[in-house]
Amino acid sequence: MSLSKTPRANRVHIGIFGRRNAGKSSLINAITGQDTALVSDTPGTTTDPVYKSMELPGAGPVVFIDTPGIDDVGGLGQARAERALKILGSTDVAVLVIDPFEGFGEPEETLIKEVISRSMPVVTAVTKQDTWAGRSPLDGVRSQVKAAFSQSGSGGSAHPAKAGGKGSAGSAKAESPPVVLGVSAVTGQGIRELTACLCRIIKHTFGDAEPAIVGDLLSPGDTAFLVVPLDLQAPKGRLILPQVQVIRDLLDHECTAVMVKTGNLPDALANSKRPPALVITDSQVFEEVNEILPASIPLTSFSILFARYKGDLAQLARGARALADLKPHDKVLIAEACTHHPIADDIGTVKIPRWLQETVGGPLDFSWQRGTDYPADLSEYKVIIHCGGCMLNRRAMLTRIEAAESAGVPITNYGMAIAYTKGILERALEPFGL
Repeated sequence: MSLSKTPRANRVHIGIFGRRNAGKSSLINAITGQDTALVSDTPGTTTDPVYKSMELPGAGPVVFIDTPGIDDVGGLGQARAERALKILGSTDVAVLVIDPFEGFGEPEETLIKEVISRSMPVVTAVTKQDTWAGRSPLDGVRSQVKAAFSQSGSGGSAHPAKAGGKGSAGSAKAESPPVVLGVSAVTGQGIRELTACLCRIIKHTFGDAEPAIVGDLLSPGDTAFLVVPLDLQAPKGRLILPQVQVIRDLLDHECTAVMVKTGNLPDALANSKRPPALVITDSQVFEEVNEILPASIPLTSFSILFARYKGDLAQLARGARALADLKPHDKVLIAEACTHHPIADDIGTVKIPRWLQETVGGPLDFSWQRGTDYPADLSEYKVIIHCGGCMLNRRAMLTRIEAAESAGVPITNYGMAIAYTKGILERALEPFGL
C-alpha cells in the first residue's frame, strides 16, 4: 500500500447489491471508469466480493464493493448469496441494483429488510436504461421500494444508524423518500446523478470531519510520547498502521509526537523540558512502561485508542472488567481482523492466552478467528477478545460488537485485556474518563 493512499479501513464502504446479471459489476466499472469488476453474460460471474478504492469527488476516499448475486441458487450459490448479505456488516451505504426486466421481488425485499435493520442509507439503481425503449420502470420500482420500507416500519427512510462508518454511530440516515434512479453502464446515463446522490448521502451521514484518534484528548502544543517496540510482524522498514495513523492525527491537531523505544523511555522523560501530556504505548509493553512512568502522567495504548476510534469504547471497557468473572476452562474467543501468520511469541496466539491464564489461575479453552469471517453463534463463549481492528472499518467493528451484545457475551480488545492482566486497566482508561 502506498503511504500516500488512505487505508481501506478509513474509507466509506459502498456496497453494490442485487441479483445475478442485474448489472452490478458493469455499474461499478461505469462509476470508477475502469474495468474493476469482471463482466459476463453468465449468471454468477462474481463469486467473491471485489473491492475497488477510489476518490469520489465531493465525498473523498471511498471503496466500492461488488458482491455476488443475492438470488444465487444451489448449495454453493446459496453460500455466495449469504456472503453477499454478510458484506452489509461492513457497508456504510448500500446501492440496490435492479434489472428492469426482473423487477423488484423477494431477494430485493430481503435485502431492504436487512438494510433497514442496520439503519443503513440505501439508493436503488435500475439498470440498462438504454434498453427501456421509452417505457420507464422507475415509478413501479419506486412504489415497490417505498412499500418495502413502509412494511418494515421505517416510514420511507432508514432510521439513525446503530453502526456508523467514518463518523460517529447514530448519524446515518437514508434520503426520504427512498431514491430510485435509472442508469446505463453502456451510455453513462444516470451515472453522474447516482454519484452525486452518493456524495450527498455520505456528506449528510458522515460530515466532513474525520473523527479524532487521540488529538481531541490533548490541546494544541501538547506533546505525546509514543512507545513503539519494533513489532516483528510489521513490514521491514515500516511502522505498523496504528502507529502511523496516531502520528498523523497528532500532527493534524497541532501536537508533537515523540517516538521512543521502551528502553529509551527513562532518558526521553529526563531530557524533556516538560512531562508529556499523554504516553501511548504498544500494549505488549504496558507493564514495563507503567513501571517507568510516574503516576501523574496519563497512560494508554494504541489498541485502546483504536477501540474508541473504530468501536464502542465504553462497551469494550465493560467487557474488560468482565474478565474478572472468568474461571478455569471457560471458553474464550480471540478474534483478529487481519490474517498474518503468527510468529513464535504472537500476541493473540501466545501472549494474551498466557497472561490471561496466569491471571485466572488455570487453563482456559481458547478459539481463534482471523480475517473477515466471524462466528455466527457466539453464545458458547464466556468472553470475546478482539484485536484493535485497524484493518476493519468502523461499521464492521460495531457490527461485531453488536453481535456479541445480542448473544449476551462481553467483548473487549487486546489493549484492555492486557491492561487488565497487568493490573493497570483503570489507569489505561483514565484518559477517557472511564
